[in-house]
Formats: sequence, C-alpha cells, structure tokens
Amino acid sequence: MWAVVGLGNPGREYADTRHNAGFLAVKRLAGSWDVRVKKPRYLSKTAELKRGTEKVLLVLPQTFMNSSGQAVGELVRGLRIDPARLLVVYDDVDIPLGEIRIRKDGGPGTHKGMASIVQEIGTTKFPRLRVGIGTANAGEDIVRYVLSPFRRTEKALLGEALEKAREALELIVAGDIDRAMNLYN
Repeated sequence: MWAVVGLGNPGREYADTRHNAGFLAVKRLAGSWDVRVKKPRYLSKTAELKRGTEKVLLVLPQTFMNSSGQAVGELVRGLRIDPARLLVVYDDVDIPLGEIRIRKDGGPGTHKGMASIVQEIGTTKFPRLRVGIGTANAGEDIVRYVLSPFRRTEKALLGEALEKAREALELIVAGDIDRAMNLYN
C-alpha cells in the first residue's frame, strides 16, 4: 500500500494559500482518479482506491501544518505503513513557482510540517515531492508569505506545477520514482 499525504491547513481561509500546495496536488491527483478525499480517518480526510494491483490511500491531514506528524504518525502506526511507501507532498519556498522536486529521502529542512512528521515517525527515509511556491520578497515575513493566496498572475504557473506533480505521483505510485526524478528534477 502507498500512502500519498498532501500537507496543508484545513479550513476555507487557507484553501488557496501557498502552504496548501500539498493539499492542492493530492486533490488534483484524486480528481484525475475520480475520487474525493473526504473519509475521516487518522486525523485526516482520506480516500482509498486501487491503481492496477496497488492499493493507494490519499491523505489530507486535518491537524494543521505544524502538527502534520500527529496525523501521519497515527496513519503509519495504524496501517503499519513502511515509510518507504509514505509519499509526502508539500510546498517549498526555495523552489521556483511552477516547478517540483522529488527525493527518495532526506531531512525536513526548515519546513515545520515535515519536521513534525520526521519527529513523529522517527525517520527521514521516505519519499517526498515538493511543489515550488516561489520565494518571498526581501524583508517579507515568511509566515505571512506562505499563508497568502496565490496571485491571479501566478495561477497558470501553479497549475503547471500541480499537473507535473500529478504526473510524477502517478509514476511514483506505479513504482518508478527514478523515472519521475529524471523527468521532473
């Protein structure tokens, strides 16, 4: 089983913010697979489906970004998911808007949602897909920036990134993370 976890903040006030790029990517994937991520489980909204012979659980934690580890920890323990089959999708201010990056493992960097997950599950050995949200302007408060909505002029680039993320997520779940990395990194 794969668990594809999109990070973000629950609630309408955060729906279209930069920090919810992980939610947006998983919702796009769900839409392309004609499922809705809404079943409450493990402090998250979920959708379970089969892709070929592979069982996939789409997950949107409802614990708020900085506490994402609570939901992911419950999920990993509850379903006994191998961290190598936990795919976390989240925003990254160090990647240009419109681009994505994929890694097989690694530290959380400065991302508090990822730090929460690493602390809770006790490993950095899980794949991740980062969605570029662009860099804040010099002197701009980073918290205010990530919690701001995408500007109208940025939506086309966001759409490109989300489509790349959808395509890459499909490859990864199909067992071809190396191909996804070669195509999108």
